[in-house]
Amino acid sequence: MCGIVGYVGDKDLGSVILVGLEKLEYRGYDSAGIAAIHNHRLVLMKKAGRLKDLYSIVNGVVFNGHVGVGHTRWATHGKVNDINAHPHTDCNDRIAVAHNGIIENFQELKKELEAKGHKFLSDTDSEVIPHLIEEYYKGSLKDAVLKTVKRLEGSFALVIVSSLEPDKLIGVKKDSPLLLGVGKDEMLLASDATALLSHTKDIIALLDGDICVCTKKGYEIMDFEGNKVEREIKTIEWEPTMVSKKGYKHFMLKEIYEEPDIFRKNIQEYIREDDFTLLKDYNLRRLLLNKSRYYFQASGTSLHAGFVGRLWLEKMAKVLTDADFSSEFRYREPLLSKDTLVVAISQSGETADTIAGIRLAKEQGVDVLSIVNVKNSTIARESDYVIYINAGPEIGVASTKAYTAQLLVLLLLSLELAALKGYLSDEQRRELVKDIRKLPDLAERVLHLDDEINKIAEEYKNSNYFMFLGRGFNYPTALEAALKLKEISYIHAAGYAAGEMKHGPIALVDKNLPVCFIIPKDSVYEKTKNNLLEIKSRGGKIIAVATEKDDSIKEFANHVIYVPKMPEILEPIITIIPLQLLAYHIAVKRGCDVDKPRNLAKSVTVE
Repeated sequence: MCGIVGYVGDKDLGSVILVGLEKLEYRGYDSAGIAAIHNHRLVLMKKAGRLKDLYSIVNGVVFNGHVGVGHTRWATHGKVNDINAHPHTDCNDRIAVAHNGIIENFQELKKELEAKGHKFLSDTDSEVIPHLIEEYYKGSLKDAVLKTVKRLEGSFALVIVSSLEPDKLIGVKKDSPLLLGVGKDEMLLASDATALLSHTKDIIALLDGDICVCTKKGYEIMDFEGNKVEREIKTIEWEPTMVSKKGYKHFMLKEIYEEPDIFRKNIQEYIREDDFTLLKDYNLRRLLLNKSRYYFQASGTSLHAGFVGRLWLEKMAKVLTDADFSSEFRYREPLLSKDTLVVAISQSGETADTIAGIRLAKEQGVDVLSIVNVKNSTIARESDYVIYINAGPEIGVASTKAYTAQLLVLLLLSLELAALKGYLSDEQRRELVKDIRKLPDLAERVLHLDDEINKIAEEYKNSNYFMFLGRGFNYPTALEAALKLKEISYIHAAGYAAGEMKHGPIALVDKNLPVCFIIPKDSVYEKTKNNLLEIKSRGGKIIAVATEKDDSIKEFANHVIYVPKMPEILEPIITIIPLQLLAYHIAVKRGCDVDKPRNLAKSVTVE
């Protein structure tokens, strides 16, 4: 989950690395550090806290070398302090390593190295790596790295620099993401393409078991045995401006406002006239039609999208569908068979638990379809088939635009399958396409409520607890809204199926409890309204997300956020947007860093 950037070339070393770390800080922001060659020596600067704290000690230093590495940390082993910050060095401060992942056998290695006289300074698992390289160094940094990686157990992306060979930058990948950026007279390594875009769009996604040795003139990739391997260079489509705030105060707000355009992009990509074209790959289409059971596995927000997708697939395509947390899926010994399709959902494509779920499925001979945002990510590469959500870079740690893009893709998948199976008539398909084409405008109408939602946020900013309730397609909306609020505002929030509220959670209701009902005019409206009245009679403060012109709801709710009328199956794509804004405004008013919430990181690459 940490962020790594390494550089070899003639540009200003400190600037390249620090700006690269700015692009990666969403991956971890407990501490940050830089190691660079200066006057033929390895200079190490690192600091607990945000990246700005590292800037304060680098303070305009101009490194006269050509090689360096930077790291921004999400702590796994060891407290958050200066000593535990990366990069870590060997006993003689000649080798520096930045690490993303977990070394599972570090205690065993540490004891062995200490017995040989090595002195350790930190409490991290990562520090064993530079000491191992030091132990094995006999005149070749590459050979020392080759010997070192064979001793390491766990997951690791490594970037290594050394004053012993000051023209080299070495990267290692095993179960953690690492990309090689190929530039003109410069090479870069990074955890994420966002750190590379300002320098090059030519990217190589390193594979597990790859070691990359770079100089500014070129690179060589080999496996852990030292055998040379070839990897394809791909040109990334993202622009550098896509990872800027574009005038918005926070990335999260910008990304919420991007949702209408992402809907337009996916509609253009996956609908032609009045036909769905998500499954234009004949083999994928045949595969899906021949499966009798789908199994979604995902984490966090992506799993909430899977919950909605499960409802759509069962209702419209009549496919038995399950959904489970990736972290539970792999350990519960799921009953998978040849007629099961495992569907992985992930924004980053690097979620460790979801990757483990994919590998479990493939070990059992089960086909895998993945729905991801980041092309050439590990999940995309390891799946049999991939559908992209085309949301562009998402920098805010709390996912917003990727969630609604996932929902739209899952809806299109469900409808196309339903049409192929004969459950949708041509007329129904044409009407649904018309409705889907209205989604961007519906989203923009909701965004126009921003000022109104901001005022509601003012009233509830000091609340200690929130409850979100919904039924049917909007039960997952309640789960996702609760997750957004607690992620970025640190208010304890819970989402429940509205009908289950009386089986326990109603005990929490008093005059101080804000309860948000997602209650559009749909097939479960009257049932949900009964639940609302149960809360009202017990003094709860009610915020309702309701359908325009539903004036009756005003009688019972303290606040009403009106969304446009739409077909029921579209509701979860739209009803979450005002609740994303509500969470955002409450968090801002509480003084929280909405783009970098405490203890969280964007891409969870450890289990």
